[in-house]
Amino acid sequence: MFTDIEIAQKAKLKPIQDIARKAGFLVSEIELYGRDKAKINLSALKRLSKRKNGKLILVTTITPTPWGEGKTTTTIGLGQALAKIGKKAFICIREPSLGPVMGIKGGAAGGGYSQVLPMDDINLHFTGDIHMVTAAHNLLSAMVDNHIYHGNELDIDIGQIVWRRCIDMNDRALRHITIRYKDIERIDGFDITAASEVMAILCLSKDLMDMKKRLGMMIVGYSKNGVPVTVKDLKASGAMALLLKEAFKPNLVQTIEGVPAFVHGGPFANIAHGCNSIIATQLALKASDYVITEAGFGADLGAEKFFDIKCRQAGLKPDLVIVTLTCRALKRQGGMAKEELSKNSVAMLKKGLSNLERHITSLSSFGVPALVTINKRTEDTKEEIDEVLKYCQKLGVEAVVSDFWGKGGKGGVELAKMAVKAAQKRSNFEVLYSLDETIGSKIEKIAKIIYGADGVVYTDLASKELENIEKNGYTKLPICMAKTQFSLSDNPELLGAPKGFNITVKKLKVAAGAGYIVAFTGDIMTMPGLPKHPAAEKIDILANGKITGLF
Repeated sequence: MFTDIEIAQKAKLKPIQDIARKAGFLVSEIELYGRDKAKINLSALKRLSKRKNGKLILVTTITPTPWGEGKTTTTIGLGQALAKIGKKAFICIREPSLGPVMGIKGGAAGGGYSQVLPMDDINLHFTGDIHMVTAAHNLLSAMVDNHIYHGNELDIDIGQIVWRRCIDMNDRALRHITIRYKDIERIDGFDITAASEVMAILCLSKDLMDMKKRLGMMIVGYSKNGVPVTVKDLKASGAMALLLKEAFKPNLVQTIEGVPAFVHGGPFANIAHGCNSIIATQLALKASDYVITEAGFGADLGAEKFFDIKCRQAGLKPDLVIVTLTCRALKRQGGMAKEELSKNSVAMLKKGLSNLERHITSLSSFGVPALVTINKRTEDTKEEIDEVLKYCQKLGVEAVVSDFWGKGGKGGVELAKMAVKAAQKRSNFEVLYSLDETIGSKIEKIAKIIYGADGVVYTDLASKELENIEKNGYTKLPICMAKTQFSLSDNPELLGAPKGFNITVKKLKVAAGAGYIVAFTGDIMTMPGLPKHPAAEKIDILANGKITGLF
C-alpha cells in the first residue's frame, strides 16, 4: 500500500491553465504560480455574475476522533465521482496550516486516490496566502504597540488589549510572552495564524473593498473609558488590505483525476467559522453544476457555522448536506478507548450510533436534504457496516459505503448518483435564529437544538462581557461557538449523545470585522503545541529534490 505522498508523486498532472480553461476561465483571468498552481483574477466573477449558480453540497461529519474522519477525502472524492458520471463539478476546501502539518494532525489535501495536487506544495507554503495573513496580522500588532510607545493618543488601556500576535506554527513557548518598552510592560502572546480574525475576514469578504472595510472594523482593545479601539482608529486597514490583495484571489489546483479545485483560506473551526472563502465558493458556483465543499470538525461546529455564518453572510442556499462517518468514530462515541479503535466491536459501534442520530436531527433544523456515507477503512467488518446502514434506514436517511481513499472517484459513484438525485429536491434552507434575537437567545438555541443541552450558564466574566457587548451595540451579530470538537457538550469526556448537561460560556469576544461574536466554552487552544514526536521528525528532502515522510 502506497502512502499519500507516494500516490501523489506518481500522479500525472495536467498543466493548470488547461484545468482553468476547461473550467471556463479566460486566459486573461489565469495568474500562474508555476506549472501546477494558479490564482483566478476576480474579474472572472464579474464576467460570470449573471450565470445561474450550480448546486451547493456541504460535506460534514459526526463527532470526530483526533485523526479526522475523511471529510476532505470525501469532498474531493465526491467531486471526482460526479465527474465520473458526467457532471461538471468543482471542489472548494481550506488551505492547510503548517502547524498541524509539522505536528500530529497532518495536512488538509485529502488522501489516497482522492487528493488535490500538488499535495506537497499545498501542505507547505502553497501560494503564500497564510504568510500574507501572518504579515498583515503582525503589522497591526506592531502598530498597536508603536501607537502606545509614541504617546497613546487613543488612550488604549494596556490591560484591555485583545489583539495578540500570530505565527503559522505550533509553538507552545509563544502562548504567553512579556513585552517591554520605555516603562511599559505587558503580557501578550501568539496564536496560530488560522485563529487570526484576519483569516476569517479574508474568507468572509465579498470583494477587496469589503475586506478593507471589515479590517477597519476589527477591535484591537478598549480605551480607559471602555470604548472599542479599532483598526480604522489606528489607520492600519489600508496597509493591511494591500498585504492581502494577492491572498484574496482564489487558488486553483486539480485533483488526481483532473477535477478543478479551489483551495483558499484556512480559518480555525473553533473560534472562527472553519470554511473556505466565500469568493471561491461563489466563483465555483458560477463555473460548474455542482460545488462540493466542507466545514471543519463535526456538524455541531462546522455545519452549524457554515449555515448560520457563511451562508447567512454570503446569501448562499445549500442544496444538500452529506454526513461522512467512520466506524472508528462511532466506536469512540460508544466509549471505546482511543488505542483500541482499530479492533472490531459491533457493541461499541451500536452505543455510538446515538451520536449520528443527534447530528442528523440537528441538521434537519436547517431544512436541507441529507445523506450519509460510510468512509470505508480497511479494518471495518461487514457486521459493523451493516449495523450503520440498518440504523440509517431506521432514521429515514439514505446511506451508502464509499471508498474514496482506495479507489478515487470510482469508489463513490453510487454516492454521486444519490447526491444528484437528492440535490434536485427542494431545499427549505433556513438559518437557526434571527439576528434580531438577543445574544443569549441565539446561544441558547445553538446549545439546545444543536448540542442537546438543557441550557446555558455564564461565568461572571462572560456576564460582564455580555453587558459590554450590548452597551457597545454589537448585539445583531451571529454567534460563533468555540467548543471542543470531541463531544456534543463542552466536556470532551462526554461521548455519544449526552443528556442532562448545560453549556458553560466562559467568555465572549466580538470579532467585529468578521461579523460574529465568539462564545468560548471549555478550554480552547489557539496556539497548539507539538507532540513528543512531531511529524516534522520524519519529513525530509533528498538530493534529487524528492520529498519524503509527508503523509
